[in-house]
Amino acid sequence: MAIFGKPKYSTVNVKKRDIPEGLWTKCPKSGEMVYNKELEKNLMVVPASEYHFPLSAPLRVQSLLDSGTFEEEDQSLTSRDPLNFTGVSSYQSKLRENKVKSGLEDAVISGTGQMNGREVSLAVMDFRFLGASMGSVVGEKITRAIERGVERNAPVVVVSASGGARMYEGILSLMQMAKTSAALARLSEAKLPYFSVLTNPTMAGVMASFASLGDVILAEPGALIGFAGPRVIKETTQRELPEGFQTSEFLLSRGLVDQIVSRFELRDRLITLFDLMLPQTKAKPKKKAKAKSKSKPKSKLADK
Repeated sequence: MAIFGKPKYSTVNVKKRDIPEGLWTKCPKSGEMVYNKELEKNLMVVPASEYHFPLSAPLRVQSLLDSGTFEEEDQSLTSRDPLNFTGVSSYQSKLRENKVKSGLEDAVISGTGQMNGREVSLAVMDFRFLGASMGSVVGEKITRAIERGVERNAPVVVVSASGGARMYEGILSLMQMAKTSAALARLSEAKLPYFSVLTNPTMAGVMASFASLGDVILAEPGALIGFAGPRVIKETTQRELPEGFQTSEFLLSRGLVDQIVSRFELRDRLITLFDLMLPQTKAKPKKKAKAKSKSKPKSKLADK
């Protein structure tokens, strides 16, 4: 018999404190927990680490354009189901879910507005809608945004964020690569500049078409940019990839990206580029009318 018996401990049930979801977000770069409202005020950029979270298209438009100048175009364009896609879940159900989740009709917002008083044709992709995949509507809206630049003699800015072509539409999705590129050729013939802004991530068919054709290509810090993903490339080539492979910094060092620009500096940087490439013609001051002489002109006979 044991001299000392095992003490009996009472069981205490500790309830987890009820914390409402959606109040904090963890920074992937530093591990810091950031209050969501503060993150939104900071354009979805973590103050300490400067990590750039995806930014919704409406907030992006608001951050770039002069207040109250944006006029959205082509709002009535919506995706159809040309292939009657019924895989794991139907394409139509996917579209309905993403419309509710994002509040958008499709993965891009396009229209015209002003930046520092200059008219601009703008298209902004939104990753919340089906990974900003490029289907017929996305390609059509970006093409029309480019064509508006030609019609209005205005520069074109496209902010890209996409996982690539939309598989639910098959070849019709891939056709948008050629259509958008052809529209950019017409913009170039009109001697108008195109500014491509790459955000995290910009991949596959989008990167292989209009996203990489900018006269000036800007990228946000740390953005994933490329065609196939790093894991696919590594498994295909059976080789170790360089550190930072396919980040905007990696591509800048190899000449594919012209500048890396923080979200806070993007508007001012674009305005500066506009002024350099499309200098505004200042109105010439009116010449003062010469005062009429009160003295009578000499007679021609007097000169003889």
